[in-house]
Amino acid sequence: MPTGVAPAPADGALRALAEVLDARWPGRWHLGTSSWHFPCWAGLLWDRPHPAATLSREGLAAYAVHPLMRCVSLDRSFYRVLAAAEYQRRAAQVPPGFRCMVKAPATLTDASLRDPATGAPRADNPDFLDPVHALADVIAPLREGLGAKLGALVLQISPLPARWLTDAVAWRARLSRLLEALAPAMPAQALLALEVRDAALLDPALAVLLREHGARPCLGLHDRMPPAAAQLPFLRATWPGDLVCRWNLQRGQRNAQARDRWAPFDRLQAEDPETRAVIARVMRGTLDAGHRAFVTINNKAEGCAPASVLALARALA
Repeated sequence: MPTGVAPAPADGALRALAEVLDARWPGRWHLGTSSWHFPCWAGLLWDRPHPAATLSREGLAAYAVHPLMRCVSLDRSFYRVLAAAEYQRRAAQVPPGFRCMVKAPATLTDASLRDPATGAPRADNPDFLDPVHALADVIAPLREGLGAKLGALVLQISPLPARWLTDAVAWRARLSRLLEALAPAMPAQALLALEVRDAALLDPALAVLLREHGARPCLGLHDRMPPAAAQLPFLRATWPGDLVCRWNLQRGQRNAQARDRWAPFDRLQAEDPETRAVIARVMRGTLDAGHRAFVTINNKAEGCAPASVLALARALA
């Protein structure tokens, strides 16, 4: 255990709940949160409050001790390309059965170069969905650094400019070239998943493309996207297969709005039992069919990601 960050005291009820899930779906259920650097999770994951910087550096090992935390989303990889050494440090902090969900960098998945201050698009991104960039700067460090501890690489496609949305054939052709290059290069057993932020992209042709390349859709739950139940027809069009789900943001909220209203994220603020029930049902069906399920939850889903993980685990059990 790293000096300074210890896990919260062991909870027998949490261990018993995890044992129930392990008995039914051994090694195939993976619940977790989006990142882990939140001081307000003291008592839930940490023994006491720690600075965010300390938790970011040392807290993952304590996080991975929690009976229900079997994966985590490495969201910082979206904002900058990470080196193999960074992934190696994370892999060394977690046990063998733990898995990481990694977001591919925006340099690969955003069609626009954006103003750092405002986020507004300022130019086309020449590396958008570029296989050369993906293999050299994304896959190579992941293979060397995380290896078998990579659960899923998520290509989160930022909202597309109008010219891509109105030319679906060109969009799918570029995506197809990327998936064709990435699929054979992925670490063994790791999933390649696609998450979009434009609902219009969830059409039958995209489902066919994902099946052809062995990629999975990511059930992305975000204010920009339809509710979970409304996305199920698209998921069904890609079944059978493993589940990748990222419960990011409650509908009707914006990131800044949820942050300001719900910080410090130490308890559930606005429970969403309908979404939780849909995720539990899809997880159960996936796991019962012999596949794996990777689900990560953001604080902005209900106000406190660890509490949401607990509620979802109880729904599963």
